[in-house]
Amino acid sequence: MTETLSPPGQRPKKRDVHGWLILDKPVGMTSTHAVAIVKRVFRAKKAGHAGTLDPLASGCLPIALGEATKTVPYVMDGKKAYRFTVTWGVETTTDDTEGTPARTSDLRPSQDEVEAMLPRFTGAILQVPPKFSAIKVDGERAYDLARDGEEVELEAREVLIDSLAIVAHDGNSTTLEAECGKGTYVRAIARDLGRALGCFGHVTALRRTRVGPFLEQEFIPAEDLTRTLPDPAEQEAHVAALLSPVDRGLAELSELQVSRHDAARLKRGQSVILRGRDAPTVLGHVAVVAGHELIAIGEIDKGELRPHRVFNLA
Repeated sequence: MTETLSPPGQRPKKRDVHGWLILDKPVGMTSTHAVAIVKRVFRAKKAGHAGTLDPLASGCLPIALGEATKTVPYVMDGKKAYRFTVTWGVETTTDDTEGTPARTSDLRPSQDEVEAMLPRFTGAILQVPPKFSAIKVDGERAYDLARDGEEVELEAREVLIDSLAIVAHDGNSTTLEAECGKGTYVRAIARDLGRALGCFGHVTALRRTRVGPFLEQEFIPAEDLTRTLPDPAEQEAHVAALLSPVDRGLAELSELQVSRHDAARLKRGQSVILRGRDAPTVLGHVAVVAGHELIAIGEIDKGELRPHRVFNLA
């Protein structure tokens, strides 16, 4: 994936661009670099991603532009899905191919043996994150401490793994698909499966196939993002067509319709009292719309709708 460069000596003017780019990130690229490329292609003033994806992994990297950045936390709280391959016989220091061997075994599990072990790794389980992870220990990232040679002790945390299933198996490796909640580490699943089977293992291929509402069939290949067309107007239309609307980031929130009068109050940061038999019974955060216009993320409590984040999409 290469960047689209501007003419020499000409700095493109940044602009307000709002929406989601659901990038199919290629292996070898960092999430930070992917965001930088997207900002450059769209000449966007503001962008950020919804959950880091390791350079060794491919797949879903949702990138929010402009006002869509206000919806990032709601996407990150959504379900994730992964397809990954565990190679048996070696556990590494990083639980993937970047590390060095830490434990080895000549044992190789059968498909039935792996299958029988999966129920132990589904549902709400305790999981110790990999030492090479972004979790902070006394203000420092665990991977920074581990790279400096310090012994990192991370506490087990409860994570939710909704499903874990085998999609392929051979003598040396098993490919699985997992659906899980926020904070789950696929590398830790591979590590712990290998230990439970007595043969050790590490991740040798990893692809994220879902983040919140964004599914694999709508991913934008890197080649589509950086394709250059000879006609500037066609190029502009091509790039614009790659974006999903801002409200896709709120797909898992309930929607609340309000009047134009109430929308104006919310945009000024004022609360709205919800009255009458049609008043919503839902509590917590909702996506507030007036007609087809996204107005705000609101919070309902005791019959009052308070604006949490207001959108400026005009």
